[in-house]
Amino acid sequence: MAEQVAVVCEQLIKAVNAMMDAETSQIYRLEALKFCEEFKETSSLCVPCGLQLADKAQPAVVRHFGLQILEHVIKFRWNNMPQQEKVQLKECAMQLLANGTHSILEEVSHIKDVLSRITVEMIKREWPQHWPDMLKEMEALTSQGEAQTELVMLILLRLAEDVITFQTLPTQRRRDIQQTLTQNMESIFGFMMAILQANVKEYRKLKELPGHELQARAHCRVAVATLNTLAGYIDWVSLVHITNGNCHLLEMLCLLLSEPELQLEAAECLLIAISRKGKLEDRKPFMLLFDDVAINYILSAAQSADGLAICKKSPESQVVEVVERSYVFLKRLCQVLCALGGQLCSLVGSDVEVEAPANLSKYTEALLAFTTHSSQFLKSSTLPTWGALFRHETLFKSPVVLEMVIKYLRASMINLVKTGFPSRDDNPSCVYSRVDFDSDEDFNSFFNSFRAQQGEVVRIACRIVPLEAFQIASEWLQYQITSPIDTGDITSRTAEGLCSLLSPFVVQWDAMTIFMECMVAQIFKNLEEEKLPVDQGMELLQAVLNYDTKDPLILSCVLSNVSALFPFVIRRPHFVQQVLYKLLKSITFEVSQDNKTPRTRAVKNVRRHACSSIIKICRDYPQIVLPCFEMFYDHVKKMFSSETGLTHMEKCSLMEALVLISNQFKDFAKQKAFLDELMASVVADWTSEEMRHVLWDPAVFLSFVGADQVVTDQSKDPDTAGLNRGRIIFCIYAMLAVVKKARWPADLDEAKAGGFVVGYTPTGAPIYRNPCTAQFLVLLPNLLALIRTHNSLFLPENMARLSESFSRAHDVIDAEKNVVLGLSQHLLDIYDTPVYRTNLERMQGFFTTLYDNCFQVLGNAGPSLQQDFYTMERLAEEIAGSAFGSLDHVPDHRLRPMIRVFLKQLVISCPQEYYNSLLRPLLGPLFAYMLQRLNSKWQVINQRTSINDEDEEEVVCHDNQVTQEMLEEQLVRLLTREVLELLTVCCISRKVPEPAANKEEADEDDMMMDSVQTATPGPPTEELTELGKSLLKHENIYMTLLTLSYTSLSWKDTTICHRTASMVCWTLLQQVVAGNLLPEAVTWFYTSVLRGLQVHGQHEACNLTLSLLAMLIYDNLRPRYTELKSVMTQIPNINVEALDQYDHRLLDPNVQKVGHKKRKDQFKKLIAGTVGKALCQQFRKEVHIRNLPSLFKKAKADKDVADAEALGLAALFSPENTTL
Repeated sequence: MAEQVAVVCEQLIKAVNAMMDAETSQIYRLEALKFCEEFKETSSLCVPCGLQLADKAQPAVVRHFGLQILEHVIKFRWNNMPQQEKVQLKECAMQLLANGTHSILEEVSHIKDVLSRITVEMIKREWPQHWPDMLKEMEALTSQGEAQTELVMLILLRLAEDVITFQTLPTQRRRDIQQTLTQNMESIFGFMMAILQANVKEYRKLKELPGHELQARAHCRVAVATLNTLAGYIDWVSLVHITNGNCHLLEMLCLLLSEPELQLEAAECLLIAISRKGKLEDRKPFMLLFDDVAINYILSAAQSADGLAICKKSPESQVVEVVERSYVFLKRLCQVLCALGGQLCSLVGSDVEVEAPANLSKYTEALLAFTTHSSQFLKSSTLPTWGALFRHETLFKSPVVLEMVIKYLRASMINLVKTGFPSRDDNPSCVYSRVDFDSDEDFNSFFNSFRAQQGEVVRIACRIVPLEAFQIASEWLQYQITSPIDTGDITSRTAEGLCSLLSPFVVQWDAMTIFMECMVAQIFKNLEEEKLPVDQGMELLQAVLNYDTKDPLILSCVLSNVSALFPFVIRRPHFVQQVLYKLLKSITFEVSQDNKTPRTRAVKNVRRHACSSIIKICRDYPQIVLPCFEMFYDHVKKMFSSETGLTHMEKCSLMEALVLISNQFKDFAKQKAFLDELMASVVADWTSEEMRHVLWDPAVFLSFVGADQVVTDQSKDPDTAGLNRGRIIFCIYAMLAVVKKARWPADLDEAKAGGFVVGYTPTGAPIYRNPCTAQFLVLLPNLLALIRTHNSLFLPENMARLSESFSRAHDVIDAEKNVVLGLSQHLLDIYDTPVYRTNLERMQGFFTTLYDNCFQVLGNAGPSLQQDFYTMERLAEEIAGSAFGSLDHVPDHRLRPMIRVFLKQLVISCPQEYYNSLLRPLLGPLFAYMLQRLNSKWQVINQRTSINDEDEEEVVCHDNQVTQEMLEEQLVRLLTREVLELLTVCCISRKVPEPAANKEEADEDDMMMDSVQTATPGPPTEELTELGKSLLKHENIYMTLLTLSYTSLSWKDTTICHRTASMVCWTLLQQVVAGNLLPEAVTWFYTSVLRGLQVHGQHEACNLTLSLLAMLIYDNLRPRYTELKSVMTQIPNINVEALDQYDHRLLDPNVQKVGHKKRKDQFKKLIAGTVGKALCQQFRKEVHIRNLPSLFKKAKADKDVADAEALGLAALFSPENTTL
């Protein structure tokens, strides 16, 4: 036997060395791996070989493999091992802990790790029932030295992680161990605290003595391990253990913050402790941390860590770098302060009567120190705490916090400035950003969300001190206006002396603008009219209006300030004209008068910004702008007639603003006359014979827009096709502006007086008419023709008409492609590059914009025209003939806008009386078509994934082919979501119940118990909408909706599955449960849900909703359809006895019913065999841990047998066992 073991061990050592040798060939390495794995699985010599290989004379890699063998034996063979072997293996493992390692400083960490795993695997299987003295044995081990103490700490930590954190055990075993840990927690905590104190004391004593460095480091290592283990327990034990002895543990952790080698681990423990939730009464002792001693320890630790967080790369160099450990410690301390703030806000002003601490000013100063730190990450960490303090009902009134609000606002003037890009060195925060962020894009993304959070806190602060906030903003704005332009070292690439996005002047203006926007909104909400600083506000606005700049990025900020300060104009209406002139002038802004180069993105943006500002003012304050209407209209006419280079979108934005003001005429005839005049040229062009000819014939249309011509990007010829495209786009934009914005007065009396009301519905609701109706009805036939023509462009004969230059004209545009694939846009360097677009990109942009906007117009027609639109003759046929024409050839990315911006809007706005005449004829065929289309698309995707699994190694795909496949698949996914969202809008209305009574301390710290029961509002209930009820009357439409919903459960998209299973499936099926469904249909619905479980069951959210859906179907339909039981019997590994029992309870009215939760659990177990496994789980070897005799229940009456068995098993792991 010994010889055989020696031979096998020699072979294993060779195999392990071959695997780990970098020079080994791939084939030889695989052979060695196969040999080792087969040995672990099949050999009867695992234990002796494992022990021999684990001998500490062996190299670490061999020892590690030997210990892995032992771990494998315990995990996979334990249940079948004779008792004698189990005892022997346990004794050997304890021997390894006692004598099987080198000293604590020599031993490698992976050996310690695997030794702790072996012990924990045995504990999980045998403790406490069969190994009652485990804790005593662990305690005894710690007396043997530092190495053993560290191992015991690793064992206790891993046990807590497996049982509490990761819960990798069967429920009963987990409960047994958890309960026993809880019962012994006082002694476990006392044991860990004693070890920590003793080792810290020894470490402090020895580190001062020369020649004792190694011994000191050994004690330090044990202290670190103990702190890490404490961190694993503090998270879930009862708060009593943490706050015992007047918070002795927390006091000790605070003391350790000054110990460089232990401070990080101590801060981790402190953070976990202070972040605990639970009963307020139990958390009261945390207020001790606001005492002088604790706060001073935290502050001095923060100051010293801050001093050590940055160091020079070399003595002679001026370049600095971050010392990572000190910086991480600083982050933890910051989080500790924030968690303390959380406890403060919970306790002060609550039922437990806690006063604001005397040291509040010291605490807030400490928090402010982190808010003004150079690291952007540290600044951002403090924001939620400031928000909580400023929102707090009592704390925000205290003089300390009031003073701090103003200091915070001053600090935010610096924090709002976008600096600290990791690639740069123009700010102290850059060096920290290089540690926190991988790239400038990563930083940019972080900073945008950081700034949004800052804006929220600044708004809260402005609510508390509105006038002081106004003063700060006022000073800052005046400073910016009087400062000279500083372009910094990065200037614009297109014009001399212009700023770039990162120029100091731009980032300052940008930050000030955000502050101004936050402040103005709050002072108008929170100050009485007479206290408003109107005169000062108007002075600021005048200064901004007078400020002249040729820099587009600065001008953009100036325009934002004009918009922000506009509410002051309401109090001084004579200023409106000046504001409008400033904005109108900005719409025609140019950097250079040279028309040959395209405008940069920054110039385009500033012009668009000016348009948006005008629209916003006209939308929010039309009454104020109305007196200037004539001036505005005349100015716009001049701009249209002169060669100002306005784009179509800019022209239509101005038209939109005019329409918004015209709504204030409150006179139907006057507004109609104005709209007719405004749209006269559009109506004439759109309804001309030439345009009719173009819009009704695909071949003529393609020729008109130039898609059948071969062009080069260098051609200098005048672009007639480009002008033609512009004509069409302008007409569509103009239609959209009018149909979207022209409305009747909101006040019924004003609407009546103005001639907008034409009658009343049977229920008494007024029927309005829109002044744009007549002209829109004239434009509609050609609009529908254009949509029909556009759909027919995808027919093969029309695709063939596209020239070589434009063969990809209908492809997804790059910007949309990036959005669909979730790729980030590089936004930092595109502002000053001229926007050169190829002819192909222009054509793609034209088709995309045209298609989207046509449906935008149609989608807005219903809400705008109301009954004038819905009562049009043959409307359903007209829409079906255009929007649904040639759908087989229309690509997925074109179908999405049709569903989202047109059909969804139509369903939402359509009155009930037009459901049968308009919606049913449209939705019935559409859903039937989409079911067939999506089904075939998903089949292709499913086949593709299964083929790829098989041929993965043979197929080498090109990058662009892979990207194209990903794009197509993602577009199918998005289209499916749009279709099911439309189905939900059509059929489902959600009723959200009232929230339950006060849920004080929902986070009860009963993590000890299996699950926390909290008083949350009940789930929303779904009901069928009126439209859903209308569709229900038409059997084929309703069956289509049911089929679509249930089929979608097994399409590979968890979002679709979860949403449809939770909201749609049962609500639809419930309506027909009482009817005469065919048995085949019932079986199909049920198997569809089980199929969904097979595909998505590994995702917890989907598993819950699908299991509940399956149970609802089974419980409601099983009494009438025995076929469901035969489906159940086909589920793999189903417990037929349990199924019969479930059926008996379900069908027999006399049987006592069990609770809903228990029934749910029983049913979940029945259908567990259908649940598919995640790919990462499919080839994992199952670990089976057997339950031991329960600790909870009393022994059964069958006493003698149980007793005899218990005696034998209890003796198994008792330390007195002498059978060896």
